[in-house]
Amino acid sequence: MVSKNQIKLITSLQQKKYRAAHQLFIAEGIKVIQELVASNFELEHLYTTQNDFQEVSKDKKTTISETDLKKISALTTPNTCLAVFKIPAEKKIIESGLIVALDSIRDPGNLGTILRLCDWFGIGQLICSKETVDIYNPKVVQATMGSIARVNVNYIDLESFIKETQLPVFGTFMDGTNIYKTNLPQEGIIIMGNEANGISPQLEKWAKNRLSIPRFGTLQKTESLNVATATAIVLSEFCRNLNTEI
Repeated sequence: MVSKNQIKLITSLQQKKYRAAHQLFIAEGIKVIQELVASNFELEHLYTTQNDFQEVSKDKKTTISETDLKKISALTTPNTCLAVFKIPAEKKIIESGLIVALDSIRDPGNLGTILRLCDWFGIGQLICSKETVDIYNPKVVQATMGSIARVNVNYIDLESFIKETQLPVFGTFMDGTNIYKTNLPQEGIIIMGNEANGISPQLEKWAKNRLSIPRFGTLQKTESLNVATATAIVLSEFCRNLNTEI
């Protein structure tokens, strides 16, 4: 059974201002919740319709009906479980290796996918402009499929950070150097721009290394790639020579 106050609190966490006020966020689905429970994220409470998650203590787990799950779920078709976790304090940014910087990414699915890509390619640090969608947005958490537990995410003043960094800064542009013909380093900051407008003029001036992903189509009419797709290609090229066994 879920009380009215619990329902009110949990559903309020779909909004950023309430997540910030309570320092809590929600995750749904067995895969995502299992990843978070096994990580350093602190579980506040788990609500499930099944007799699962035996590793979670009874005082932090409530078995509920499908009807009650629908009341607290952010999904159109709820899964079998929902968990509330505490938002951890941001960790210090480590300026080494490859860092992905996101300039005003607004789509939750794109952010979640990019975070999964960082996890896949071993990128431990993702830095976001303050205009980028909240990493604890339920749709973002869902799209990460648990990778949120393994990538350090910080929201900062990107221009100030990039202006002062000692790492080389890369950006993707239509008029950049062909990424497939460029010798790419093992360290650097890779800026990925907004879905509609690309990298902002404020950050473009600091991206001294301009890269492009060439079009191979005969008609050459596709204007741009989805930012998550572009990120996958860029990270693949940067990481191509990191492992000599590949």
